Amino acid sequence: MAAIAVPAPPPWRPSTVLPQPRKWTAAEFDQMNEAGWFAGRRPFLLDGVILEQGPMNPPHANALEMLIEAVRAAFGVGWRFRSQLPIHLDATNNPMPDLAVLAGRPGGHPDHPTTAALVVEVSDTTLKMDTAEKAERYATAGVPDYWVLDLEGRRLIVFRDPQPLPATLGATAYRTQLVLGPNDAVSPLAAPAATIRVSDLLP
Repeated sequence: MAAIAVPAPPPWRPSTVLPQPRKWTAAEFDQMNEAGWFAGRRPFLLDGVILEQGPMNPPHANALEMLIEAVRAAFGVGWRFRSQLPIHLDATNNPMPDLAVLAGRPGGHPDHPTTAALVVEVSDTTLKMDTAEKAERYATAGVPDYWVLDLEGRRLIVFRDPQPLPATLGATAYRTQLVLGPNDAVSPLAAPAATIRVSDLLP
């Protein structure tokens, strides 16, 4: 009986695959939130990465309160006003905006919204992200009217007209950007008959 030759094991080589960051889905992020992982914190999900904002300071809180009151008065009945609640722009983005306005009545909705008629972020320490990364995600999700209330600069930055960028970039951006000062006013695209003074949004 002939002996069977057993091949020698291949020489050990280090792996060329580097560790990769764990990307979370919007559904997983929601489950962690519901389980209390982020109690007392202000997290949001951007491109599968969980980011955390610091504690909300009084100017931010006051501006958010003023914003909700002014926008609610401008839109009136028949609209939902969601403050710092989930909005699933896609499978890996849940930015938890300061304010999202959607058509319809509150309650009774089985799923989180995926877009909105108006989204507003109140910005004190996150201006760069709000006007770049978040703006691109909201544009891609088809949000027609996106505002950033810049508390440090005492201005309102209005983004409109989302349009796809060249196909090679695989992204969408707002073609129109308006910068309004305290003496200016703005009308939401979804409530064109109403006027909101920027000064009424700034504490």
